[in-house]
Amino acid sequence: MNDGTSLLELRGLACGYGDQRIVEALNLRLERGDIGCLLGPSGCGKTTTLRAIAGFEPVHEGEIILAGQRISSAGHTLAPEKRRIGMVFQDYALFPHLTVAENVAFGIRKHPEAARIVEEMLELVNLSALRQRYPHELSGGQQQRVALARALAPEPELLLLDEPFSNLDVELRRRLSREVREILKLRGTSAILVTHDQEEAFAVSDQVGVFKDGHLQQWDTPFNLYHKPQTPFVASFIGQGYFIRGQSLSAQGVQTELGNIRGLSTCIGSCDGPSGSAVDVLLRPDDIVPAPDSALRARVVGKTFQGASTLYRLELPTGTQLEGLFPSHADHALGQEVGIAIAADHLVVFPAQGSIAAHENIEGVRRYSDN
Repeated sequence: MNDGTSLLELRGLACGYGDQRIVEALNLRLERGDIGCLLGPSGCGKTTTLRAIAGFEPVHEGEIILAGQRISSAGHTLAPEKRRIGMVFQDYALFPHLTVAENVAFGIRKHPEAARIVEEMLELVNLSALRQRYPHELSGGQQQRVALARALAPEPELLLLDEPFSNLDVELRRRLSREVREILKLRGTSAILVTHDQEEAFAVSDQVGVFKDGHLQQWDTPFNLYHKPQTPFVASFIGQGYFIRGQSLSAQGVQTELGNIRGLSTCIGSCDGPSGSAVDVLLRPDDIVPAPDSALRARVVGKTFQGASTLYRLELPTGTQLEGLFPSHADHALGQEVGIAIAADHLVVFPAQGSIAAHENIEGVRRYSDN
């Protein structure tokens, strides 16, 4: 649900712990009914931002607006309990001496319809049959659903989720992330999730903000983050990818050591120089496909079996490394030479930044971090 009315706005926000600033110049807007995500590596500022929204940390500069009300600014912090904000913590923070139903009822004990709301919440998270159990008698996934029901019971304006699935195994995380999105959308509840897991962020969120060193690099849809990254960091952080150096030929082509790569280009920054200008081209594993009869050859230097596909690390004769995602029925050995082709009909191109090795977080000669 998105009626175009902003529920949450962060305007020029700077926040941190004590006198230490972790986040600077942060601006973002969350629409009513949308689910946002703060994504990034450890220490990038995403949890600090979440805590500032919750009212647990003061604001050094800028302001936080919720439903038209200023709830934080320099020298002003509305108490957390007055913010109409719900919180789901990483460790669930359930009361061990209370039953499932009592945990859900905790924040609405004085509500005249508390019993009805508890039953509605338990049904929503499919835990009605476990209402008399205690937290230690539940699985991790069940405990997470109790925490979600407890947070939703007071009908908050905004729900905050701090790494909510990090204590669960991979398959349960995938299933529960889908369930949480369905529950939030069913109730029309706006939410912000913090995670370092891209798959989780994309599965749950309508808008995702990628953080680096306390700065928001891009706040956008998952589709745009993947296909239209605004910075080299976002391009490399979202999905696995390698940069290779090339020369621009036109709006639809770049000459590289892999040949002339043509496709609809997304050119970020000043890439409108004359033909022959140096550019860096992002290639992801699904851009590299097997082509047994191709003259373009690469040597297999690493492989990861993924079931339906195998992720190969490939080295070109020049020493440049790439990754290719091949169907798993073709099993190539380490050291084997394979034919490859480029299937990139959509190019992400940035102005060349000195030598390729000048890019950040490189493995070998071309690799960005894929945390």
